[in-house]
Amino acid sequence: MASTAAVSAASLAMRRSPTVHNSIASIRSMRKALQPSTRVGFVPTMGALHEGHLSLVKEARIKNDIVVASIFVNPTQFGKGEDLDKYPRQMEADFELLSDMGVDHLFAPDHDMMFGENFATYVDPTGFDDSAEGVSRPGHFRGVATVVTKLFNIIQPTHAYFGQKDAAQCCLIRRIAKDLDMDVEIIIMDTIRETDGLALSSRNAYLTPEERNVAPIVYQSLCASRDLYHSSLRLPNTNHASIPAQLLIEKVKSVLHSEPLVSNVQYVSVDNKDTMRPITDNVTSDGAVISLACQVGKVRLIDNIIL
Repeated sequence: MASTAAVSAASLAMRRSPTVHNSIASIRSMRKALQPSTRVGFVPTMGALHEGHLSLVKEARIKNDIVVASIFVNPTQFGKGEDLDKYPRQMEADFELLSDMGVDHLFAPDHDMMFGENFATYVDPTGFDDSAEGVSRPGHFRGVATVVTKLFNIIQPTHAYFGQKDAAQCCLIRRIAKDLDMDVEIIIMDTIRETDGLALSSRNAYLTPEERNVAPIVYQSLCASRDLYHSSLRLPNTNHASIPAQLLIEKVKSVLHSEPLVSNVQYVSVDNKDTMRPITDNVTSDGAVISLACQVGKVRLIDNIIL
């Protein structure tokens, strides 16, 4: 397959930082030259950067001595018929944004650098293919787990930054770091939203103007379910307030189904915040995370809200 638009270090030689590394050997050489006490913040991305990504970079810049970002459109996390070939790629614009944010190093490998023809080893996390997102996208989490493990091994960050919008992915990455004894602190940052509530996503660029106008209903449906949850906790004479998870799911679906451009609700799931295991009975004051995937027009959007 074609390489993933790696930016050439030579073509950007006349431009300001960050230093661009197209090879594993180059980024490892940089890392080995650092003092052991150096705090290295890492923000992995697939490019097409937006304010959500930049909020992660900003936090990394504040809290670390060195900031490394990566841009790699990972083919192993895309399934058959998904948008790998048309996923937005804008390396020059992304480089400018990372420069403005003060990133020190950009790791931008191509496909062959990360997954050569003899590549045969994958990280296959138990249980995540059974999650709502995993069922919807078979093999997705194996691809995510594998590329994140490779990136952590290559860059050896002390801190890594991810956005809450991908709730199951955040849970997965925490689990990988813990189970594989990786010496990295995982920092999860709040989802960044447009003023109308739509979660920022590189795939929002696929929306037509009409679809973009109605897309905030995704977050509105989650907020309606959250309001229902909080109302149940305020009921009088309830020492152990709770609400059936199914009622929260039905509330989300009822709001989504009120919009004709929402063409396919793939799932609405109420899960444990720490494990992403589904809650099938009642949601208590301990809370949960409600996540969903649906299509607005032909564009697949995901979002979640923490109770």
